Amino acid sequence: MVTKVSLPMRPESVQGASYPGHVRSPRAPGPGQPSFTAVLRQEVESSRGIRFSNHAIARLQARGIQLDESQRDRIEKAVEAADQKGAKESLILLDDLALVVSIRTRTVITAIDAAHRKSNVFTNIDSAVLA
Repeated sequence: MVTKVSLPMRPESVQGASYPGHVRSPRAPGPGQPSFTAVLRQEVESSRGIRFSNHAIARLQARGIQLDESQRDRIEKAVEAADQKGAKESLILLDDLALVVSIRTRTVITAIDAAHRKSNVFTNIDSAVLA
């Protein structure tokens, strides 16, 4: 036999209660403070630039490769084009460089120049872009 037990719950006893792992919902922004949506939108828009993983940075530095502003702009345009087509991981061919880029995170995963390409096989990509 199952006995149903119910405890009296009063709204005032629950409203201010704090439980382990409980996170209070944020308060509405005060006058002159931006809303959460506005802050999130600003963060997303400011992070639209291309980032480089530690691995990619190490490869570029070890091989003495420096990207100028023009090349960075071309990479960004190539990533945007791949994103518009629904790509997830793309090979971007830029001058004599091959860059494997995560389109979702806009991060260059690795970089290989013509002098260091050995097998010329790239895996785990779903697209290629000529920049």
